[in-house]
Order: sequence, then C-alpha cells, then structure tokens
Amino acid sequence: MKREIKRYQLIALVALAALALPRVMRADYTLHLVAIIGINTIIVLGLNLLMGYAGQVSLGQAAFVGIGAYASAILTVKVGLSPWVALPAGVTLSALTAAIVGVPLLRLRGHYLAMGTLGFGMIVQIVLVQWEKLTAGTVGIMSIPPLSAAGISFDSAPRMYYLVAACVVLAIALASNIIDSRVGRAMRAVHGSEVAAETSGVDTSRYKLQVFILSGAMAGLAGSLYAHHTSYVHPDSFGFAYSIQLVVMAVLGGMSSIWGAVFGAGAVTIIAEQLRQFQEFSTILFGGVLMLIMIFMPAGIWRGLGDLMRRVRGFKRRSSRVGA
Repeated sequence: MKREIKRYQLIALVALAALALPRVMRADYTLHLVAIIGINTIIVLGLNLLMGYAGQVSLGQAAFVGIGAYASAILTVKVGLSPWVALPAGVTLSALTAAIVGVPLLRLRGHYLAMGTLGFGMIVQIVLVQWEKLTAGTVGIMSIPPLSAAGISFDSAPRMYYLVAACVVLAIALASNIIDSRVGRAMRAVHGSEVAAETSGVDTSRYKLQVFILSGAMAGLAGSLYAHHTSYVHPDSFGFAYSIQLVVMAVLGGMSSIWGAVFGAGAVTIIAEQLRQFQEFSTILFGGVLMLIMIFMPAGIWRGLGDLMRRVRGFKRRSSRVGA
C-alpha cells in the first residue's frame, strides 16, 4: 500500500512539473523538442514492458509508430475524417497488426525473434515507400491537420506539449500499474525462464502476445501524436535506424525501469538533436557518446544516477564520522 501511494505521489509530482515547464521554457523550439521526447517516451515505455520485463526482443518498433502515423495522416488528409477519429484508428490498427504478426513471431526466441521483428519493420517501410497511391511514397504526406477539442486547436508547440505531457503521464501510470499487478509478475516470470513459468501454470504465449499488442498500441499512439504534431510523415522517419535508436533509449535508461524510459528517451533525443550540426560526423559522435554512457552507466541512466546519489550520501556519512 505504501509503495502504491509513493508511486502515485511521484506521478503527481511529474504531472505538476510538466504543467510548470512551459513557464520556464517558453521557446517554441524547446517545447517542440520536449514534445518529441514525450512521444519517444511513450514508445520506450511500451518497449520496456516488452523487452525489460517480458524479455522479448524487438527491432521493429518503428514500424508500429509508422502505422499509427500513416493511419492518422491518410484518414485525415485523404479521407477527410476528424483527427480525433484518426488517432484511435491509428492506435487500433497498430494493435491489430501487432496481434496478427505477434502470433507467429513470438514463437521465435532470442536472436531469431530479433531478426523476425527486424524483417517485419523492413517490410512495413517498403510498403510505405512502394504503395504510392495510398502513402504518397517517397514524397510523404503533408498538411496533416492538428488535433482540436472544445474549440481549442493543438496547433502550437505549447498546446501540443500539454497534450503529449498528459499522454506521457497516463502511459507512466498504466505501465506502473501493470508492473505491480499479477500480469507484471507473470511477465517477469516469463523473462526469467519460460519453461519455469509454464511449469508454474503461467500461460506464457498469452502474456507475451498481450504485452506485444500493448507495446504496439503505445507505439501507434505515439505515431499518431507525431503526425499531428509535425504535420508531415515520411517513410524514412520510421526505418531501421529509428528502431535501433528506440532500443538504445530503452537500454540507456534501463530496460527494467519505468522512469528510465523518460531519461533514456530524453538523453538520446537531445544528444541526436545536438549532434545534427556536425552532419557527416554526427553518427560517429553519437556512437561515441552512447559508448561512454554505457561504460560509466551500464545499468542505464536512471539506475546510474541512483548509484551516484548513494555513493555521494555514503561519502558524506563517512566524512561526518571522520570529522566527529
């Protein structure tokens, strides 16, 4: 009970900080970047549940993001539906796709599963490029309308930031509740040993498929938010490189840490954005920075910061004892 109260207090504190942030950072570019971090956080939360807690490797998560983004883009620009109809449609389509491909893919394990999800991601990107009548191919889809509700249009960086922040807080609350539930315990059992979990009566196939569908739905939500935020989608935005970047976010933040998803998404997004100015050297520099983080914080940024704080407190206690 105390743990649940503490968790909800921390989530409430994050929500209050999110509400106050635009008063400190008022530049549209900064709020746009923070919104992108929030969108990435939603994806990485789903990826953490899949990889960090259920132990199922995915290298094709960008495909589900692309499905959600293109569903919103096509339904609003070409069909003329409301963005609020297109967004849940994108989430549903991503979840249904995850359910369909998850049945055969999740029979694979280890690097075979990684290769299977990688292949799925490549197929989706090829479809986005080749199906020109529907997706506009390499041109992409432009002029995607912003979300609006109660006469308020989320057509500016501050307004879109608040919407994304609300979705991030809800996603954190959802993921936290799942982890501390019976489903979360079953996921950790599957991660530890599928054979042992099955022997204990855990339906491993069902739980693996459920978390795969949930991660796909969260990625689809993030993709739809991205489409309405940037007003433009292109196949290159949802390729293999982005899938790897998402995995790096999960690993750096700590794959078995909900709050690590926030730190991992924030760190990688900011690093990638800052290194764009170096153009052809950005990939090398990005790899170098990530390598340093992995060397000095192998358990992820969140746990690394926690270890650092404990060391500092231990050093202060020893110093006070010596002084006494």
